Amino acid sequence: MKRTFCTISIIALMVSSCGDAKKKEDAKDSESKEKENIEVSEASTPNTLTAEEKEDGWKLLFDGETSENWRGYNTDEFPSDWKIQEGTIHMSGSGRGEAGSENGGDILYGETFDNFHLKLEWKISEGGNSGIFYLGQESDDYDYIWKTAPEMQVLDNDKHPDAMLGTDGNRQAGSLYDLYPANPQNAREVGQWNEVEIIVYKGTVVHKQNGETVVEYHLWTPQWKEDVANSKFPSLNENWADVAKEGYIGLQDHGDDVWFRNIKIKRL
Repeated sequence: MKRTFCTISIIALMVSSCGDAKKKEDAKDSESKEKENIEVSEASTPNTLTAEEKEDGWKLLFDGETSENWRGYNTDEFPSDWKIQEGTIHMSGSGRGEAGSENGGDILYGETFDNFHLKLEWKISEGGNSGIFYLGQESDDYDYIWKTAPEMQVLDNDKHPDAMLGTDGNRQAGSLYDLYPANPQNAREVGQWNEVEIIVYKGTVVHKQNGETVVEYHLWTPQWKEDVANSKFPSLNENWADVAKEGYIGLQDHGDDVWFRNIKIKRL
């Protein structure tokens, strides 16, 4: 009888111990899932920085609600044809081509950067065209920022004629406009968000599109100067190859509807 009682007690203790272990394991799993959910929530919330990004030195250039620190090229005002809508900077297209709107034009963030890692998302309208500029300069000599700055192309590759112009697709989305084609060409369909990055460090420039490196080049080298000489830019600005070491981030009004969000930057 005593032996039976001892056996039952041992079994009960084992069951209790297993139950406690399972509760602890379940609690750990729950805590882990909750942490993961928080991280996913932070990462998927537009126009915010995660705790990790903040610690790593990232800065938001757009808060999703205001045009703070953004203004028109060569002006102190934010053009009224650019709208802050539903967490995006939206160019309300004129349908009249580059800067054809009544109160539009290219916009820039009112702070200059030299070595940096820029991230943002863009979405283009059907048949639309726009661009992302970096190292841009303001000057009364130039009416558009693209006459002073490299441009990461934003385009509907399927319906905008620019996709068929240039050389080897160097006017398609993600490309360094009219110079180096995005390879691979992985832009998403019209209406979908594209995640892009631009890295500039001591002349080395990288374009990333939807998780892949699509362009890599180096400013100011003999190869760079030769490639620029064979592009359309010297006819518009004979000094275009002499890109500045520090400049503005800009977004293009090309007369078409385009949306930008999640604009953030880290100085390198």
